[in-house]
Amino acid sequence: MPLGRTSAVALLGLTGEIVEVEADISSNLPGFVLIGLPDAALGEARDRVRAAATNTGCEFPARKVTVNLSPAALPKHGSGFDLAIALAILAADRLVNADSVASVVHLGELGLDGRLRPISGILPSTLAAARAGATTVMVPTGNADEAALVPGVRVVGVASLLEAAIWHGGEYTPVPVEPILRAAPMGAAGDNLDLSDIIGNDDAIEAIQVAAAGGHHMFLLGPPGAGKTMLATRLPGILPDLDADAALEVSCVRSLAGLPVGASLATRPPLEAPHHTATAASIVGGGSGVIRPGAAARANHGVLFLDEAPEFQRAVLDALRQPLESGLISIHRANSVAHFPGRFQLVLAANPCPCGQYGARDSECVCAPSARRRYLARLSGPLLDRIDIQLRVARITSATMRMADEKQRADTTTVRSRVVSARAATAERLGATPCALNSQVPGPWLRGPHARLGPSTTVSIDRALERGGLTMRGYDRVLRLAWTFADLDGAQRPTADHLGRALYLRKAISS
Repeated sequence: MPLGRTSAVALLGLTGEIVEVEADISSNLPGFVLIGLPDAALGEARDRVRAAATNTGCEFPARKVTVNLSPAALPKHGSGFDLAIALAILAADRLVNADSVASVVHLGELGLDGRLRPISGILPSTLAAARAGATTVMVPTGNADEAALVPGVRVVGVASLLEAAIWHGGEYTPVPVEPILRAAPMGAAGDNLDLSDIIGNDDAIEAIQVAAAGGHHMFLLGPPGAGKTMLATRLPGILPDLDADAALEVSCVRSLAGLPVGASLATRPPLEAPHHTATAASIVGGGSGVIRPGAAARANHGVLFLDEAPEFQRAVLDALRQPLESGLISIHRANSVAHFPGRFQLVLAANPCPCGQYGARDSECVCAPSARRRYLARLSGPLLDRIDIQLRVARITSATMRMADEKQRADTTTVRSRVVSARAATAERLGATPCALNSQVPGPWLRGPHARLGPSTTVSIDRALERGGLTMRGYDRVLRLAWTFADLDGAQRPTADHLGRALYLRKAISS
């Protein structure tokens, strides 16, 4: 009896590897053996495949069936191998065209009635198949529009195992079934939020424009009702649209996380705002079996907003330190390492004390000084040192509100065009470097001859460094902010005024 062969894809993080699925049918006692390091969900494919084949009229061989997933040493997770296993067995039993089955990559989970259920991670799986040289991929009907986003690959959507077998030359009578579809993707969370909704807080509005233009991280400190959450949720709206590579990366992460993607790539930066009870695994990613992306990976090319930041576990916050520097999230397990992209903008928001009223003009704080110190000490120094913008936000007064109503406020569309222009100037200046944003420029370049910043320009931050008010990392971050100010103002290079404004945004909380 000849072997039946086909291919599937095993994902580790966003990286996919082609898995060869081999089926052998022997004359021994009836049985079904699945080998090749499957996990528990994949091991249960034996019963799903047998029931699906029987219930759709595809005769399952009453002999010993051995299915091997190769390479055997590669861990394989999930139910996305069901379709490949079923068709390899039918090909080994000569019920379908073996050459046709061998030439197609098959992805999909089988229900007991034989229908194909959509699976998570179909976009990165199809992308991995295309990069491995595959030309045709068969997927569930509910995943067909998502898989079709990968160029250069023929996508075949099928609703059931019977339909797949007929497509591969099986002599069966077609039976129409209702395909299982995925929910349609919802619009971005901040689509209806406008920057003009913010009244007063001109420093904070300038700060989020600088953050958007340079890709800088932010820390907003202020009492409840000062507008910290309103400011943070407006930041994604003023960010530029995603380019093609970023849109594909963001959509791949969404697909792997089980979120609907639809028939088009994501074009707007995402916003993730996890609750303060979130664990480290839910923030940076993980899982005991399948390694899934966390909120930080889902916020890639967008904004990760941590409201009530001191209420998060300190270990959770410190787990973000490495992604903030490298832009890469690595999840280590005993037999594998999964990598996820992690180039997000971090926005932290915090009250000044447990009761939230310290420093407020209209309320009295009841917290002891030691309680205030302990509260903010939950944000470690190394983490805060990686935050470019650290700004204190105050509640607005009735007089400020009346004055704000009398003048025109900048809206999201206008500010976004300004941010796009600033980023274009940044990209032109950094064209000879691997950096695209001011927040990514290394310190030696900022302090080197390329910058051409004289001592008279940097005198304010030189003094702050000498007095211990800035670390060397903080010094470089002030320079990055100054370059962003210059790009927003259309200047060739930062001036002393730009350095002063940048130092203010860096040290506003401690001043």
